[in-house]
Formats: sequence, structure tokens, C-alpha cells
Amino acid sequence: MNEQSQVYAATVVGSLLGAVAGYLFFTDAGRTLRRRIEPSLEDFAREILHFRSTVSRARGIASEGWRLMDELGSESSRQQKPF
Repeated sequence: MNEQSQVYAATVVGSLLGAVAGYLFFTDAGRTLRRRIEPSLEDFAREILHFRSTVSRARGIASEGWRLMDELGSESSRQQKPF
């Protein structure tokens, strides 16, 4: 993709986003639509945060498991070494 194509693509995307924002914030129908979808968006955002928290806890549990496996591995190798 050359520079001119990137400029055109950015212009089109910016224009579309501006049109959608203008519709949602400056027209009566857009405000009505926004009021209907806002609760769903808030629920979605709350679920994303909950999922993020769950993933973070799972990552912590997995890290602890790996740490314990490393400790067990190092203990067993120390026990197996002849004196």
C-alpha cells in the first residue's frame, strides 16, 4: 500500500467516524439510538473488565504453578547428585 492509498483510506475512515459521531450526538434519532445502546455498552465494558480480572488471576495461578514446578525440579536434581 503506497502513501497515497493510505491517505485516502485515512480520509474515508475519518469521514465515516465523523459522520457517525455527528449522527449520534447532533440528531434526535441519534440521541435516541445512543440512549438505547448505552446500557448494553456499559454491560459489555463491565464484562470485559471482569474477564480481564479473571485472566489476570489465572495468569498468577499459572505463574505460581510454574514456580513450584521449578522448585521441585531443582530439589530433585540436588537430591540425585552423588556426593
